[in-house]
Amino acid sequence: MFDFIAFIPRAVVQGVPLMLGSTGETLTQKSGNLNLGLPGVMYVGAISGVIGAFMYEQSTPPESMNALLALGIPLLCCLAGSLLMGLLYCFLTVTLRANQNVTGLAMTTFGVGFGNFFGGSLIKLTDSEVPSIALTATSSYFTAKLPFAAELGWFGQIFLNYGFLTYLAIAICLVCSVYLRRTRSGLNLRAVGEDPATADAAGIDVTRYKYKATCIGCMIAGLGGLYYVMDYANGIWSNDAFGDRGWLAIALVIFTMWRPAVGILAGILFGGLYILYLFLPTGTNLAVKELYKMLPYLVTIAVLIIVSLKKSRENQPPAHLGLSYFREER
Repeated sequence: MFDFIAFIPRAVVQGVPLMLGSTGETLTQKSGNLNLGLPGVMYVGAISGVIGAFMYEQSTPPESMNALLALGIPLLCCLAGSLLMGLLYCFLTVTLRANQNVTGLAMTTFGVGFGNFFGGSLIKLTDSEVPSIALTATSSYFTAKLPFAAELGWFGQIFLNYGFLTYLAIAICLVCSVYLRRTRSGLNLRAVGEDPATADAAGIDVTRYKYKATCIGCMIAGLGGLYYVMDYANGIWSNDAFGDRGWLAIALVIFTMWRPAVGILAGILFGGLYILYLFLPTGTNLAVKELYKMLPYLVTIAVLIIVSLKKSRENQPPAHLGLSYFREER
């Protein structure tokens, strides 16, 4: 019998980094910027939060830790690191008009290298016998559950048994969805992504919108990296442990057809596919388990094909996605 009560919470926890990553990338792409550096941004966001948490834990005994500081320091460090990555990307692609694809790939390589360098440095400082560091004291604040969730049976386990970042991620998705579809600023942002020359002629500051959307999108994506370490991994940092979640988050943008609200269910779906092999009987046949591990990528390929075949304008990416805007060409 398939255990849905145990499966759904784990799918949600797996899906939150994808949810935050795809929402941040959606906001970025709506401005016309194709940020393939998203995996690097999430990596930098994660290691920045880890550095902040590590410094705080080293300076404060566990019994004297303040909950507000234990949560606030990693969050602020994560947002600052992700913001700097967003500013770097915008400076190169918007101000200097560098190729967006090349810039994004370079930032992915840089972000992973940055994270591994500082992560390895922290591991050496702790003299750990294993290639990882454990920030369990800080993580306990991120993973704290509602005290009455266990008393509500299956309802509490499915809907209330998560840390605060899970609910924050859902709120961010909903706010971004309302912003893009229901506000004047969101309409201006979509206009910049569709036709920046027309938006510029209408008095919209194209550069400002591109900078703001990309930087805020990077900060949202960086939270996904922090969530993975502090909540999903219970404060354990290991180099290269983040896997390919950043690339899946980019694919999820297409899966959701650039709709952040849809990203909530899509993130949980992909999170469930990521761990489905743990809940399906495979016996001793390891080949079957490896086939189950392929499901997220097979579904991604199928979705890309289906979306490409659809000709509806609403399901297509912004018309100026990935292209630099030259005001002199208007």
